[in-house]
Amino acid sequence: LFSFNNPYGACPVCEGYGNIIGIDAELVVPNTTLSIYENAIFPWRGESMSWFRDELVNNAYKFDFPIHKPYYQLSEDQKELIWNGNTYFQGLNDFFKELEEKNYKIQNRVMLSRYRGKTKCYSCKGKRLRIEASYVKINEKTVSDLVDLPIKHLVTFFKNIDLDLYEKQIAKRLLVEINNRLSFLTEVGLDYLTLNRNSATLSGGESQRINLATSLGSSLVGSMYILDEPSIGLHPKDTERLIKVLLSLRDLGNTVIVVEHDEDIMKSADMIIDIGPEAGTLGGHLVAQGTYYEILKSTSLTAKYLNGDLEITVPKKRRLFKNFIEIKGARENNLQNIDVTFPLDVLTVITGVSGSGKSTLVKKILFPAMQKKLENVGEKAGQFTEITGSFSQIKHIEYVDQNPIGRSSRSNPVTYIKAYDDIRELYAREKLSKIRGYQAKHFSFNVDGGRCETCKGEGSINVEMVFMADVQLPCETCSGKRFKKEVLEVAFEGKNIHDILTMTIDDAIAFFIAHKQTKITQKLQPLQDVGLGYVQLGQSSSTLSGGEAQRIKLASFLVKGATKDKALFVFDEPTTGLHFHDIKKLLASFDALLEKGHSIIVIEHNLDLIKCADWIIDLGPEGGENGGKLLAVGTPEQVAKIKESVTGKYLKDKL
Repeated sequence: LFSFNNPYGACPVCEGYGNIIGIDAELVVPNTTLSIYENAIFPWRGESMSWFRDELVNNAYKFDFPIHKPYYQLSEDQKELIWNGNTYFQGLNDFFKELEEKNYKIQNRVMLSRYRGKTKCYSCKGKRLRIEASYVKINEKTVSDLVDLPIKHLVTFFKNIDLDLYEKQIAKRLLVEINNRLSFLTEVGLDYLTLNRNSATLSGGESQRINLATSLGSSLVGSMYILDEPSIGLHPKDTERLIKVLLSLRDLGNTVIVVEHDEDIMKSADMIIDIGPEAGTLGGHLVAQGTYYEILKSTSLTAKYLNGDLEITVPKKRRLFKNFIEIKGARENNLQNIDVTFPLDVLTVITGVSGSGKSTLVKKILFPAMQKKLENVGEKAGQFTEITGSFSQIKHIEYVDQNPIGRSSRSNPVTYIKAYDDIRELYAREKLSKIRGYQAKHFSFNVDGGRCETCKGEGSINVEMVFMADVQLPCETCSGKRFKKEVLEVAFEGKNIHDILTMTIDDAIAFFIAHKQTKITQKLQPLQDVGLGYVQLGQSSSTLSGGEAQRIKLASFLVKGATKDKALFVFDEPTTGLHFHDIKKLLASFDALLEKGHSIIVIEHNLDLIKCADWIIDLGPEGGENGGKLLAVGTPEQVAKIKESVTGKYLKDKL
């Protein structure tokens, strides 16, 4: 009865989803800064429909309704009243019901379609459970009330729960489990989440910590945990909590292996294994192993950054800005109606603890609102009052995330940055190609002609197994080389097309410089600049990490970046998976974009990148309902002096 995944417990109207297709409140009141008097209710404008609005406005004094208050400031009860109506006026629900009943009229059907969308289920009010489940209460709370509480309030509820002797006996073991699990979520710093939060709305750092809390909850002993960059998406304050959790896993008698770039986690490790010396073909050696202090004495790149021989230097002076974009009244999710100014022509970093509203501000409000302004397209932006600023200074906005660069198994870095076109032209100009009539398309594995027909240029064949996972086998015809034997006979300076695709970017640049192919070298150079020299030209994009995909996108913008059109770039945690040395290269690439007149906004937790910002916007102080406030803005030096800023506290040491 208390599970929405069970047909018995799920609300019969929405089948346990909490949403149905109905009248979307956000379409009915698109601009929540307007009051009822200023026509906040969209369908009640115009000559014929304003009668409904006037009915509410003229009678409002009889039931003390604030018609001049902005819609977003109304209480839940007042909003309910607008929808349900009373004896003095007809509510929105009845208004739309009437339209439904008369939907044989074309204008009514048009009107209804305009306001249709996903909306909260009217039966369970988005709680997903059938009404009967809410009849059962413990300490005056239903199960729906509990899952809507932030975890920290839930912890208090279960600590102070008031049961009689008999109930205590029944609940004894259950309460132990409930309290344990809630305390694990609190330990990993997620006490601001509610239990019914949709998992699709969690950030990467949050999902990873929920997995960690699950492992803690299983209280295994003698297990080996392997964590791949658990500090992704974590503020230094959250990383401290994470370290405590990892140490408690170790103290239970488990082995914990962490792949990590974070300095604080390295300091807490009992043993560090450092692999290098560089990346790709220049890596793969064990350069150092030992405790943190033993590593400091070695000559590895990591050690040089840890002991200060090499460092990411703080810029001598910060760039100044004249132009900016301002968002007023941002109040989506947990943002508390804040006004934020985003400078242009400089490197702006958005900081704050995990869950403080950074992604909401940038991804849900700034990006879609700017897209709408500049390109007249884009998703629906979150709730905000208005956007103003120097729009003439930028022509387009680019959101550079960590999604893969291509969906197909044939997509790869060299095709993404458009260098492969020039390489194919080069091979089509060879003497043997001309004799055999080969064109550039014969050197592509995406179209018929020169590619191996057996594997269609994939290099491997997928064997479907009936009861097991599919098996990938190298293609027997081309031995995984992707091309026909005849095409591979065409060579440029002794290398065929397959040899080129298996070269790393560093080797390819050296090869093409030696043979005076400047056009190709220029296109490959940005990949080396962003620190991807170790990646193979033809490496399948499915084998690239999120951070690598993001840097390939950055490189492609550096290739195109010379255009006159100024762009605003938005990066979401670009330091994911980066070593100190790579962060240095990333910052150099950012400088290159800024020199070309572009603007950059970065959501980031890494202090080495934050200290190099020209301007910081710090949100907080906590995550969830205690976040979403603007704590500090200014240069890193200014933010470090602001007492309220959590980021400032950690930034001090770095400066």
